[in-house]
Amino acid sequence: MTTNPTGTTPPPARAGRREWTALGVLMLPLLLVSMDVSVLYFAIPAISADLEPSGTQQLWIFDIYAFVLAGLLMTMGSLGDRIGHRRLLLIGAAAFGTASLAAAYANSAEMLIAARALLGIGGATLMPSTMAMTRTMFTDPAQRAKAIGLWSGVMTAGIALGSVMSGLLVEYFWWGSVFLVNLPAMALLLLLGPILLPEWRNPEPGRFDRLSVPLSMAAVLPMIYGLKEIPSEGWNVRYVVSITVGLLFAALFVHRQRTAASPMISPALFRGRGFAPSVALNLVSAFGIMGSAYFTTQYLQSVLGKSALEAALWALLPSVPIGAAAPVATQLVQKGVNRGSVVTGGFLIAASGFGVLSLAGTDSMVLVLVACAVLAVGGVVVMSQIMDLAMGTAPLERAGSASSLMETGGEFGGALGMAVLGSIGTAIYRHEIPDSAPEAARETLGGALAVADRTPGLATAAREAFTSGMQGAAIAGAVLLAGAAVLAAVTLRRVEVREQTCETPDEPSKLSPSGV
Repeated sequence: MTTNPTGTTPPPARAGRREWTALGVLMLPLLLVSMDVSVLYFAIPAISADLEPSGTQQLWIFDIYAFVLAGLLMTMGSLGDRIGHRRLLLIGAAAFGTASLAAAYANSAEMLIAARALLGIGGATLMPSTMAMTRTMFTDPAQRAKAIGLWSGVMTAGIALGSVMSGLLVEYFWWGSVFLVNLPAMALLLLLGPILLPEWRNPEPGRFDRLSVPLSMAAVLPMIYGLKEIPSEGWNVRYVVSITVGLLFAALFVHRQRTAASPMISPALFRGRGFAPSVALNLVSAFGIMGSAYFTTQYLQSVLGKSALEAALWALLPSVPIGAAAPVATQLVQKGVNRGSVVTGGFLIAASGFGVLSLAGTDSMVLVLVACAVLAVGGVVVMSQIMDLAMGTAPLERAGSASSLMETGGEFGGALGMAVLGSIGTAIYRHEIPDSAPEAARETLGGALAVADRTPGLATAAREAFTSGMQGAAIAGAVLLAGAAVLAAVTLRRVEVREQTCETPDEPSKLSPSGV
């Protein structure tokens, strides 16, 4: 960091029209990567009819993208710090576009699974790169906060938009069209990226720690797999073992990062005050958002009887206020409201959303949609502020690693939310369902509805039992988020962003631009 002749630090350069235009270009791949998480919701029936996958293959078609994405985020974030985030972004865009084309014209289940895995690899390069480049383009704290708020809103909205877009495209075109929509955006990124996006990388990153790559994947993938399967299959020994194996490899990964000469994730990141609390609070926020989604999507379809497309369209309504949540939170911080207070308020808003959800009955669509909107607003307030805090604390040369840690934490939080709240809801459902119900009905609401025509009154009893489970899980979620509000108030009370634009907390600047 340099000083002017008077001995004071010059203010960070403010971004202009070029940087804001570049941010718009960056939002395209981010939107599509987040949409691909849910884009197969309505395409799976058409894919099943065309490619005739087995039950196991169908699950892998749906899940392989998220598994690969989560497993490679830390690797790609660290790699971008070393080779340059613009370069990695453009490589990822080319890979994502190629994989989208292969997926659209896949003629077998195996080919589609492979293409979805390649999409996950491409997505893992794009997500941390977009955040890292946002950090490097916007060094002014106020502008950076606005840009990161937009980033958070786009990522959250993309997951909701993905299912609706897939429903509309499958309605009027063939299932491959849900992948072809990626191509124009990736082509635009490849065309404009070299012109608009600056390149930054650490000129002295040290050797790339190859051993950390398999260790990170061995830690992340088994845990994500186990957590994702528990809501539907229960606490099966196989999934508990999977999570345990992941935790063991996570311990080995942490040990490697603390002892390696050039670790993938530098422990120095956690010396920045506020970074570690940001990772933890981001995980809890994702826990609440995804945990609630596990119930609300089923509620709209199985309790209220909406079609899949109708449910997705109704589910878009809670996304409307998301656009205002992050900008309002940013304005509050910039006007002098303590960031910790804003994050605490966001958690309390989200907790109140769970409180509203706990009041829903079997015919309470408006109440459920209001609860979803309140939850989403609170979650985006939290995510936008703690992401800004984490990225403002992290040095530029480690922006990719910082971003990938936050995003990996979000993946874990979402899977954990579905596992824990889903298990609570399932336990209550099984307690409430009559003992005389068929075995399939005692397992899930879907199983009950499938055999409801054989048992009078079973459908009503199952819907009421599911709603009771949703209410119980909502109460648990409200308590957890209220606890997170207390944690945020304590850990962030006196934390301010100390800009690390050119140096780590412990060593002088070595960062230099490598191209414009």
